[in-house]
Amino acid sequence: MRPLRCFVGGLSVLGPGLPGWSASEPVLAGLAPWSFAEAAAPPPALLGPAERRRAGATVRFALAAALEATEGEDRAAIETVFASANGDGAVIGAMMAAMHEPGGAISPTQFHNSVHNAAAGYWHIAAGSTAPSLSLGGHDGAFAAGLLAAMSSVAAGAKPILLCAYDAPMPPPFDAVRRTDFAFAAAMVLRVRPEGARAELELAYREGAAPFAPSEGLDALAEGNAAARALPLLRALAGRRAAVLRLPYLDDAHLELRVAPC
Repeated sequence: MRPLRCFVGGLSVLGPGLPGWSASEPVLAGLAPWSFAEAAAPPPALLGPAERRRAGATVRFALAAALEATEGEDRAAIETVFASANGDGAVIGAMMAAMHEPGGAISPTQFHNSVHNAAAGYWHIAAGSTAPSLSLGGHDGAFAAGLLAAMSSVAAGAKPILLCAYDAPMPPPFDAVRRTDFAFAAAMVLRVRPEGARAELELAYREGAAPFAPSEGLDALAEGNAAARALPLLRALAGRRAAVLRLPYLDDAHLELRVAPC
């Protein structure tokens, strides 16, 4: 595989102690202290009243990150990749519980929120967009899978891509087999041209597993949420520093990501 290249434009992050990119950038860069504090997603401003009522917490997290990252962009024209290891576990749990009740009635709203592309659907409705969109899973490698897909799309189409990775805690009994400790979302706009970019990315597929070994403090968040595996990249971008990152992807492969500040 030839390396894929693109440039990073707008950015966003929403997670414990990370309430949006502008407030979190000095923390991610190591210039300000970090402390754990649950993050709450604001109501999705782009959605109309009806969709706003239907959107669950997981969708609101994803849309809040996507909204900040695309500030100044033509949201109706931008293509998207949404990556999530879990999808909306709260909705799936509610549907499973309803099926065990007499009558087994499932709410139509819950049903349409249960699909893996629910966040992407809400985003494109809100943005008035008919641009292509891809929704991915990938278990713990969901962020890496999303980044690979987004950078491939930039290389193939020479158009900007919004990448949004997000996950939220699972309800019982799923939480016993799928650990997700808190909600987290990260988003970035990837483009082919360097104008106004923060950094250039070069991505290559490599054989062999890359061990996942999060450190203490902020980096340890990656152990409690698959989407938070975006943090090493976010920290390099915030600090405007060169880096070579190895992102766990498959059992027998990883992605090598080179970050070069612009």
